[in-house]
Order: sequence, then structure tokens, then C-alpha cells
Amino acid sequence: MISVENLTKSFQHNGSTVRALDGVSMEVNAGSVCGVVGPSGAGKSTLARCIALLEKPDGGAIRVDGTDLVSLDGKALRAARRQIGVVPQGDSLLRQRTAAGNVALPLEAAGIGGPQRRNRVGELLDLVGLTDKASVYPDQLSGGQRQRIAVARALAAKPSVLLADEPTSALDPSTTDSVLTVLDRARAELGVTVLVVTHDMAVVRKIADDVAVLEDGQVVEHGKVLDLVSEPGSKVSGTLLPQTDQAESLRPTSGRHDVVAEIVLVGFAAVGALLPEASNRFAVDLAILGGGLTRLGDTPVAKFKIGLTGERSEAALKWMIERDAHVRRAPVSVDGVAAA
Repeated sequence: MISVENLTKSFQHNGSTVRALDGVSMEVNAGSVCGVVGPSGAGKSTLARCIALLEKPDGGAIRVDGTDLVSLDGKALRAARRQIGVVPQGDSLLRQRTAAGNVALPLEAAGIGGPQRRNRVGELLDLVGLTDKASVYPDQLSGGQRQRIAVARALAAKPSVLLADEPTSALDPSTTDSVLTVLDRARAELGVTVLVVTHDMAVVRKIADDVAVLEDGQVVEHGKVLDLVSEPGSKVSGTLLPQTDQAESLRPTSGRHDVVAEIVLVGFAAVGALLPEASNRFAVDLAILGGGLTRLGDTPVAKFKIGLTGERSEAALKWMIERDAHVRRAPVSVDGVAAA
């Protein structure tokens, strides 16, 4: 587990003090993928550099598996750094080395040679799907392939934590998917804890278990993605889920509704069956007024504005809430029609 407690970090810029991190606290469960998101200047990369022990924070604690990294120095600090694999922002491969040679660098630094090194390099090239590129130089690789080699290199020393700083920032969508697949495989097959710093919420949508939102050096939202998307007013929910006022083609042309609500459904059973079952069980008409479906990782999630018509509309809504539907009542106009 990674635990960050009240982390602070300031820099001097043009004679002024800039507080890049202002009391940041968050936790990342072992073996999970956590996305750190926020606008430019929010402190994301500074947080990543502090966790990677490339910057020393002014105050606070960074604990990995219970050990406070901030308090370490000398041999203990060097050992701790080996437990954190880093995929830097941008293109970081050495041009004079082949793909295999780049992956081997941390092993050479650790004094690992011969068959052990060759076997480890082969395992990692297989993990990232680039076994056939072992003898190819970086200039002959695509941007996505170079990033996958950078991930393999970061995993060479068998770290417990993998930290990727904007790993997909310069990639097209299809290439981004290949890099995210590699990060997800690293978590699933090697058991590493993955921390991804990104401005792209698509990264969170595809692979993150947890997310931390930074603004002005502070964590303004943090938790499991599937929990946050169900919370009214959540920044994560507003970004990841469909907007209920945008699906104009789903709006009824006319009609009155006894109950109007916004509903979030998480999981295969809820998305596939809850609404029609409620309609049948309580003999109510159910109209979809807006919203849509998406996927968060492997989990389907729906966000709809619904209109219920019938004597048992309130009972139907209560029944859905009891089955873990997340409901917020939508405003209704004077004539009883859902407000736009």
C-alpha cells in the first residue's frame, strides 16, 4: 500500500514561493491502479516525483508497505528507490541501445548478468508484446512501442510500485490503448501497484480502480472510481458518465411523469435488468429522458434521467434504491413534465 500523509512541497519562481503540494493525503491499495488527475499546474507531476523519491518533500510522509520513504537516506534510500519503477514523461529511451538493451539497463546497474538478465529481459518483452522488437533501436519503433519498452524497463528490477507520469500524453487513441493494456497486465500478472499521473480521464475510465483529483496542490476528491461515479456532484462522475441532458433523441415528445429522477446503475445485473423489472413489477410506465451507457474498466455503468408514470411510481423508485440504484430526484416543472 502507498500512503501519502499531509505532503507539502514548495518552489521558488520569479522571486515568489509557489506551493506545488499543499497538504496532500491519499492512499493507494496494494495491487491496484490509481489515476492521479487534474489540470496543468495542479501538482500531479510534483506528487509523482516525490513518491518516486526524485524530489524531497518539505513535509509530510510517504509510506510504502509501512515504511516512511521521506525519513530514509543512504543505503536504505537507494534500496527503496529500487522498489519504485518509473516511466518518465516523454520519450526516455537511449537511442544507441536496442529495445532489449534499454530494458536491461536496470539489471546491469544491479550487477545482474548472464542468463538471468537475458531471461528477465525476455519475460518483460513478452509482457509488453514486443518480443519481436528485441534487436530494434528506438528510432525504428512507434511512439506507443517506445512507451511499452519504457514500461518494461521500469519493471526490470521487480519493483512493488510502478509510477507512470503522463504515459499516453503524445499518443493517438489506439496506441494509448496498447500502453494501458500493458499497465493493466503489469498489475494483474506481476502484482505491482500502479500509479498513473494523467490529464486524460480516458485513462481512468479504462484501467483505474481508484482516482485522486488534484487542484491547486490539494486532493479535492479521492476514492474508488465505481463509488465516486455514484456520488451527486462528484467531479469524477461529471467527467466519466454520460450527461443526462444531452441525449435529445431519447426524450419523449410529450407526456406527464409522476416521478422524475436521475439514476446511476453499476454492474451487469443492474444495467441489464433493473429498469424493466421495476416497470413490470410495479406496473408503471418508464421513460428514458436522457443519459446513456459507458464502461469503467470491465464494469458497465449507466446514467439516465427517467420518468415514471403510474400509481406505484414512488414504490418502484424505492425498490430500485433498495437494490443499490443511486438516485437523485430531478426537478419537475409546474405542469409535472421533467425539466430540461
